[in-house]
Amino acid sequence: MIYFDNAATTFPKPLCVQTAVGTAIRRYGANPGRSGHDLSVETAKQVYNVREKAAGFFGAKDAEQVIFTQNCTYALNTVIKGLLKPGDHVIISDLEHNSVLRPVHSLAAKGVIRYSVANVSLQSAQETVEAFRRLICPDTRAIITTHGSNVFGIKVPVEELAKLARSYGLYLVVDAAQTAGTEPIDIEKMGIDFLCTAGHKGLYGPAGTGLLVMRQGCRLEPLAEGGTGSASSDYRQPDFMPDRLESGTLNTVGIIGLGAGLDFLCARGTEGIAKYEMLVAKYIYEGLSKIPQVILYTAAPEYGKNLPLLSFNIDGKSSEETTALLNEKGFALRGGLHCAPLAHKKFGTIQGGTARISIGAFNTVEQAKELCACVAKLARQP
Repeated sequence: MIYFDNAATTFPKPLCVQTAVGTAIRRYGANPGRSGHDLSVETAKQVYNVREKAAGFFGAKDAEQVIFTQNCTYALNTVIKGLLKPGDHVIISDLEHNSVLRPVHSLAAKGVIRYSVANVSLQSAQETVEAFRRLICPDTRAIITTHGSNVFGIKVPVEELAKLARSYGLYLVVDAAQTAGTEPIDIEKMGIDFLCTAGHKGLYGPAGTGLLVMRQGCRLEPLAEGGTGSASSDYRQPDFMPDRLESGTLNTVGIIGLGAGLDFLCARGTEGIAKYEMLVAKYIYEGLSKIPQVILYTAAPEYGKNLPLLSFNIDGKSSEETTALLNEKGFALRGGLHCAPLAHKKFGTIQGGTARISIGAFNTVEQAKELCACVAKLARQP
């Protein structure tokens, strides 16, 4: 199987991640921070080491600003439901994944908040910023945006939106599920208040891992309350970080694997990985653009401008039919709406979705050639 579904989760995982997961299962089986015996203490140290790595990777000033979650969706729900209060207004982009759209829409449907959807310009970052600016009103509390579309690879000008948010006293919440690991992200320098991301995508950690990284001074109401291993006699949730937002036993094995994923990125260099992935993506785009029956929805991938993923359809075939046929030929792609209906409405593909190709660090140009040749054959079939 040739794997081109890295936007869903990266595969294969680096050898160092595989080794770290095995070591964690064999050596660090105690509950971190829940007991005073040596094994629990040592396991807790391993978890804290990863917390420090993540803080350094994303420019957090303190490791306690890093919260471990089970995925990006949980991190986003933690922020959305822990930050917004009755009467608040928020602005989201028209590229959002359901992990932003659904919790925001749910709160709005209950009459708790209001939300507006800003148009992301395909031509100008300034036009995008102005679209957000026009929607700001006196009760606006936050801008919540994806850093990059999981369907079309479009980047959102986060740093410019951070300046806009700061000028109006708003919070900026960023979904970096598709950009963490390939785009340089420093929350303090970029002005991001809450960064949410998956651990199992561009960070190359195992499934069941995610991160919430907060700027110093930011505060949230807990989404979940329970055992933390600290202040156990108090009926109330601890008021200090990270315990305030981490209830229950952590995914120790996954977190240690995530730490190895961060090591992999630091050793290879995120810029180098990003440029390589873009090379493969560009090769695929150029190959598909020569097939008359193929519909491409965005400009060619280019480093610094968009992400190493693209969506296409074959004229006369549904996206699910296309990906099913490719699966039979040994290619793993994803078809459908990709949990992002707003993006599909924007591009006019809401009825059938798209076939998505997403590149990872272990894809090759040779695999890209094979995929283009296979799509060309399928396109000629009635």
